[in-house]
Formats: sequence, C-alpha cells, structure tokens
Amino acid sequence: MRTVDDLIADGVQDRFVLLRADFNVPLDGFTITDDGRIRAALPTITKLAAAGAKVLVMAHLGRPKGGEPPGRDPVSSLSPVAGRLGQLLDQRVSLAQDVVGLSARGVAEGLRSGGVALLANVRCDPRETGTEGEREQLATELAELVPSQDPDRPSAFVSDGFGVVHREQASVVEIARKLPAYGGDLVARETEVLRRLTGDPARPYAVILGGSKVSDKLAVLTNLLPKVDTLLVGGAMCFTFLAAEGKGVGDSKFESDQLDTCRELLAQYPDTLVLPVDVVVADAFAADANTRTVPVSEIPDGWLGLDVGSETVRLFGEKLADAATVFWNGPMGVFEMAPFAAGTTGVAEAVADSPAFSVIGGGDSASAIRAAGLDEVRFGHISTGGGASLEFLEGHVLPGIAVLEES
Repeated sequence: MRTVDDLIADGVQDRFVLLRADFNVPLDGFTITDDGRIRAALPTITKLAAAGAKVLVMAHLGRPKGGEPPGRDPVSSLSPVAGRLGQLLDQRVSLAQDVVGLSARGVAEGLRSGGVALLANVRCDPRETGTEGEREQLATELAELVPSQDPDRPSAFVSDGFGVVHREQASVVEIARKLPAYGGDLVARETEVLRRLTGDPARPYAVILGGSKVSDKLAVLTNLLPKVDTLLVGGAMCFTFLAAEGKGVGDSKFESDQLDTCRELLAQYPDTLVLPVDVVVADAFAADANTRTVPVSEIPDGWLGLDVGSETVRLFGEKLADAATVFWNGPMGVFEMAPFAAGTTGVAEAVADSPAFSVIGGGDSASAIRAAGLDEVRFGHISTGGGASLEFLEGHVLPGIAVLEES
C-alpha cells in the first residue's frame, strides 16, 4: 500500500487531494457528543495541508435518504462536522451544499494551497451505495471535481476512513481506481494493528465481546475462539449463552434461534468462553427503574438484565491481569444509562490497567471509554471502525484495503 508519506514525498504543493474520512460522529441534535473520529483524521489532513495540498474531504453521517438534497435533511448535514473540523484545524472549512453539483465544484475551485473543504454527505447521492455502474459514475464525477493541469502531477485520492473500508462504495473503492490512491495514516495504523492481532499476537491473548446479539458477533466468535486463550462475553448477548446453559433470564433480551449454536460453542470451548457470574437487573428499561444485582442463576421473572455485576467485573479483571494482548468490542451493558454503566467502565479500567497491548474495537466501546473519562493513552490502540475491525478479524477481505494494495 502506498502511503500518504509517499504522496507527500512526490510533492503535493498546489495539488488536489480527494480524501475519504469517516466523520460518522454521534450527535445530540446538532451537537457532536464524541469527536473522536474527527480527531483521528487530523494527522493525515494536517500533514497534507502543511505540505501545500488542496484537501477536499468526502464523508458521510447517518443514513440519509438517497437522493434527498442535503439541505432538506438537516439530520444528515455535515455542518456540525465542518464547524468542529475547522476549530481543530484552526482554519475555516467550507462545506459544499451538494456532493458533485454546482456547489461542490465551486467549493473545489475555491480551494487554495493548504486549504481544507468538505463535500456534502456523500450518502445523499444514491449512487454511493448503488450498483457497480452507478458507483463508477459517481466516482468519475468525484474525480472531475479535482482536475490536474499537469499530467506529471496528477490529483490523488487518500483513503483515511477506516470505518468504511469494508464497504463497496463509490467514495471508498471506485474512486481509488480513478485517481492515484494512497492510504492515510489512520488506515495504515488500523491495518497494522489488526494484522498484529490476526498474525502471531503475544500471549495470553484475551478477547472481550459485548453488544446486543450473538448473531451479530457469530462470525467473529467462531473465527477467534480457536485462536484466543480467553474470550469474555458481556452485554445482552451473554443472556443467550446463559439461556443455552439452562438458566432463567427473566425478560432479558436473548435470541432463541441461537441457543443451539451457543450450546455447541460452550461444549467445544469450555475453558475459553467466560460468562458473567452476576448481572444488574431492572424492572423496566429505564434510567429510573428499580435495580438490583443478582447471581446469573437468580434473575427474577419479569426483570431484565442491563449490565454485568461487580463480581463479573472482578472476574474479568482477573482474566485480563496477565494477558499480553487484549481486543475489546462491545459494551458490557446499557452504558448510556447511568445505573447500567458501571460494568462497561469497570471492564474498561481493567483493560487500561492490564500490561497487555490493548485494542479497542471502535463504536460504542470507544465512546464508552471517552464517556468514562479514561485517558486514551492507557490503551494500545482505539479503533475508529467497529464493523471494519470485526470483519477484518473474521478473516474477510476489506475491499477498501484491497483496492489500495492493488494500486
């Protein structure tokens, strides 16, 4: 894979660089609640701008209705992102009102050396996720936004949105075939770290999986269980495993169609799989519900489990204490509600205290660490792409990485 450093070494002064970032940040109305993904893109953007490139950024936010003009769907507007990016870069970041239309062309033409601008939410163009032909046409129009007057100094594409490299999309894959393509610092780092996990990781190797559904994590479970020394299960998915053991789970969320699969995994990996020993239960899914902590064998009828308990946090901490490598994806409970956040925070602190090289698999896990106020330097790597990280660990070829390696 050619890197952004290779591009800069060739000289980027006054050259256009079309950069794909992952700015799919969580919002409370129009306020960004976690700007981690924006800050993760800063090293590459700053490096290019400092070298004199004209940086035009593509990104998405949410799930806009394809074909809906960005201005008519304020929920998917990248305006909060443009504002925050401008603050972090200490320069104005112009935001186009469309993806490849008149506004986008005007914004691109107005870029100066060292400047940064942002196209409208690329998923507002239905061709971004359309057929191969539609994606190729959009990629052609994106490349036309950044023309080069010198054939010896062509405009370039830099892929730095790791959270989307598992997607067959115009701004991820097809554009890399239209322009000379390079991997940004973030994509290079993410790829390096995950290859470390799938190659020959230092042992003992422990994995923590949370989240709501076994079915969402089944592929990574089956791929990792033969390779790891310990796999700790939390989140709502633990209740499917507990039900598979014959325990009553009250009104806790579980997947009845995955019970046989969980039984098979428990039978095949009895010394690897570690389940919670106690859980925090509530009489309603609400922050002001009545709560109590009970052993997993004593979940009352009509109550539902919403977090792992303190004994489970202690147990998981013991399992992590001598680990040399740790991968964590998925919260231990409904951490967005204060009464059910302690399990996730406790496990996060155990990971941070471990001497292991730790990788946090993006998404809610990364947000939970920041919400708990834990210093990110206490972790080896915090990924920006939960889905991409999982697919990599499942053994899938990520199309956005493969196309860069073909370049």
